Amino acid sequence: MDIINLGKFLKGKGEKDYRLKQIKKAVFVDLINKWDEATTLSKELREEIKKEFPILSMDVFSLVESKNKDSTKSVFKLKDGNIMEAVLMKHLNTKDDETKSGRNTVCVSSQAGCAMNCDFCATGKKGLKRSLTSEEVIDQVLFFARFLRPSTSDVEGRINNVVFMGMGEPFLNYDNTIEAIRILNDKDGFNLGIRHISVSTCGITPAIEKFADENLQVNLAISLHASNDETRAKLMPINKTYPLTDLMKAVDNYIKKTNRKVMFEYLLIDGINDSEDDARKLAKLMKNSLYHVNLIKYHDVGGDLKPSSQAKRTKFFDTLKKLGVSVTFRVSFGEDILAACGQLAGTVKGV
Repeated sequence: MDIINLGKFLKGKGEKDYRLKQIKKAVFVDLINKWDEATTLSKELREEIKKEFPILSMDVFSLVESKNKDSTKSVFKLKDGNIMEAVLMKHLNTKDDETKSGRNTVCVSSQAGCAMNCDFCATGKKGLKRSLTSEEVIDQVLFFARFLRPSTSDVEGRINNVVFMGMGEPFLNYDNTIEAIRILNDKDGFNLGIRHISVSTCGITPAIEKFADENLQVNLAISLHASNDETRAKLMPINKTYPLTDLMKAVDNYIKKTNRKVMFEYLLIDGINDSEDDARKLAKLMKNSLYHVNLIKYHDVGGDLKPSSQAKRTKFFDTLKKLGVSVTFRVSFGEDILAACGQLAGTVKGV
């Protein structure tokens, strides 16, 4: 929802401040599907708004659910014809996930495509089409909020978390990413707790420095995937521009300014970064008590890379634990519908 320009539009018409609050409630709380449902507004105002500010800035091209029903992927067609995706992840009520049962997370995209060309990511292989507006980011969340609305359970029908871990590099669309975060956090609007929002970056160090000064208690995640420059540069070309020394310095400065924990994402790829030596080198890098490692299973996106075996993943985890590293395995969602980490590329399996 283009709430920023809608606010300017209302001011230009001389509307009182309460009118914008009414609209925010209708859009972000009542989750209206069309402007005719905003009955607190006059019919004349609704007609004017309808012409300039559509409820959804894009069309739903495809919607597919995983076999175990814990993930739903939406492929969106933007007004200019570009394609991007977002994923709803449901923490189902299982014995292994009791602390998060009934919670819903939306993984949003910040760009259509991506320019980073990481070797393990299907999005990067498509190249960058363009950055998304804050409106297009917000509409991904609102779409899934409306999608969940018919749920009989209030808890199960609510978006609890938003992660900027979909298509694109959020810090190369910095202003729109920050604007979207502030809109989601707005107490008069969607009112999502700021600590329930996470942003993942491949390591754009100037943006990390800038982000530290935003005074936002947002969770920061670093897409790392290697503990040395040689391996990381092969997997992630951005490392040639911002090598590990620069990246870790920026992260340390971020922690000094914010006192916030930083998550490091580490895909385990067979024969590339999954040896015991790799684990020991990673442990040396993870020296700060506010560092946390998320180990992730590599998901096939074509090419020569293969996922590490379960035995290797377990050994890697155990080595880090023994060396005092704060580490967890990240649960994979939606691999069967090409919705897992690195698989988003504007396609639906079997279609």
